[in-house]
Amino acid sequence: MEDSHPKSELLKHFQIPNYILLSEPKVEKVIHVPECPVLVFINSKSGGQLGGDLLKTFRSLLNENQVIDLDKEAPDKVLSRIYMNLEKLKIEEDKFAINIQDKLRLIVAGGDGTAGWLLGVVSDLKLSHPPPIATMPLGTGNNLPFAFGWGKKNPGTDTRSVESFLDKVMKAKEMKIDSWHILMRMRAPKEGPCNPIAPLELPHSLHAFRRVSESDDLNMEGYHTFRGGFWNYFSMGMDAQVSYAFHTERKLHPERFKNQLVNQSSYVKIGCTQGWFCASLFHPSSRNIAQLAKVKIMKRHGSWQELKIHPSIRSIVCLNLPSFSGGLNPWGTPNGKKRDYTPPYVDDNLIEVVGFRDAWHGLVLLAPNGHGTRLAQAYRIRFKFHKGATDHTFMRIDGEPWKQPLPIDDDTVVVEISPLRQVNILASNDCRAKSVHEPSTPSNHDAEEYDSNEEDSGEGGEEFRKFGAADTFKLPDTVDISHLS
Repeated sequence: MEDSHPKSELLKHFQIPNYILLSEPKVEKVIHVPECPVLVFINSKSGGQLGGDLLKTFRSLLNENQVIDLDKEAPDKVLSRIYMNLEKLKIEEDKFAINIQDKLRLIVAGGDGTAGWLLGVVSDLKLSHPPPIATMPLGTGNNLPFAFGWGKKNPGTDTRSVESFLDKVMKAKEMKIDSWHILMRMRAPKEGPCNPIAPLELPHSLHAFRRVSESDDLNMEGYHTFRGGFWNYFSMGMDAQVSYAFHTERKLHPERFKNQLVNQSSYVKIGCTQGWFCASLFHPSSRNIAQLAKVKIMKRHGSWQELKIHPSIRSIVCLNLPSFSGGLNPWGTPNGKKRDYTPPYVDDNLIEVVGFRDAWHGLVLLAPNGHGTRLAQAYRIRFKFHKGATDHTFMRIDGEPWKQPLPIDDDTVVVEISPLRQVNILASNDCRAKSVHEPSTPSNHDAEEYDSNEEDSGEGGEEFRKFGAADTFKLPDTVDISHLS
């Protein structure tokens, strides 16, 4: 950013007048057409005090009506209102409004849950000209911001830091990112619950899920059906169990989780107490993925085929982005010597499936070129849980965990993941995510990789059935957004 720019000179590139934002009569005289008009969505409860401080700074620099506190107003209502007004002004041939719509960019400040919420809303609204989105890290993991070059540390909230971030948003490039639909279906049990259980009383962690309505064509008589979507990952097993314990502790004692460093330290301690560093001693084989579920995958235009999973695998991660658990890349960069695996592109409609044996295996990711056990790259993946030696497992989507009861009779629980649609996201110069359409993206990597074993993947093909998006990503009114991090 050039220091020679006076404050007003820089900020005029981003400001939007009230008649665009509030559907008010055009009374102000518009002289300057902004080069990079932005709408800023901030989770004021994220990052301890940081969210509130950031809200004040943005509002002091921009039109305060273009800076939205997500604790006060939901993004779907804001975007619906503004885009309806833009369409009306377009009919009136308002050239300034047309220019705003063409150049509009969104900023979302919060944790991965908050970022996924806004991405999902933009996806579901199916806007005529969907704006690209920049993610500002305010959470604990911050996988989405890290993958696209916005960092994983909580940002500064002072004027200089915010102006610097705005400058980066103006210079950022647009990329596409896949989203994934997830369907979970279980027969209504004869006894006991089978619905997802979030930490303690409030199922905020299932914000990506909505129980399918009775009129939905995915509904089946005698079954409970849930559907949702995710942008980063779905995981099951030991990592989700640690996350569940962390979220439960944070809800019980929120005063202990006031900043990113403390949160990360607490996460590591909880991981140790769960016994995953000595999984073979503390966790029975009934917790192994192969014992819990039958897994099938489908490659593009193929058929379902069983995915063989080694009995030692206790955690499985389905990845969309090359960032997991605060910036680690479980898939790594395949060298192409063993299989036809490709790098983890974010817009190829393929999801990377990786397994881990225990927490020590997870530490492999800290080594140069380290990665987990690559299991498959799939277009769709299906988990089918039968009655077994355990009555529950743990799952999570984009950092939000829950405890999933498993069948106690002869019925099954089915979880199926398939491609949904793409949205536009903004990437800075430090972007780690790769596009399959990017000429500079390498298809192979000659560096030696470290891993203890590899498992076979499956092939596949069956006509893809598209799922509707409904209100997949909308949060219930009762959800406390302070935990979307």
